[in-house]
Amino acid sequence: MEFADYLPIALMTILGIAFAGGSLLLSRWIAPNNPTPEKLAPYECGIVPLQDPVQRFPVKFYLVAMIFVIFDVEIVFLFLWAVRMDEFGWAGIAVVVLFMVMLLETLAYVWKRGALDWNVARRARYRKVVAPDASIEEAA
Repeated sequence: MEFADYLPIALMTILGIAFAGGSLLLSRWIAPNNPTPEKLAPYECGIVPLQDPVQRFPVKFYLVAMIFVIFDVEIVFLFLWAVRMDEFGWAGIAVVVLFMVMLLETLAYVWKRGALDWNVARRARYRKVVAPDASIEEAA
């Protein structure tokens, strides 16, 4: 392949970047900018917030979302391997077995750390701090 073969790709890349940058600059230049307190306030389904939320949004939701994304991407890698499985032979199977072992080890670690357990009071490591003697609570 020669350099001239890559010229259309380079030209389209430059045109795409120029179009995106030009659109952003033009919209910044043309659009009106008059912020008011109403425009800067958070908007929640048409309801005007009269007070701050009662509690903060739990970090647990973000943690589960990140774990989901990580395992979802790993499943995509497995799908790509499965499409070409016959070309890789036994070396490919060995690599995927190693990959699955690492994947299951990660899942076991996440499970052991309690990232998938939503009931905090039942966790053994929190039971020592929150309710040191569960038998007293059960007797009452």
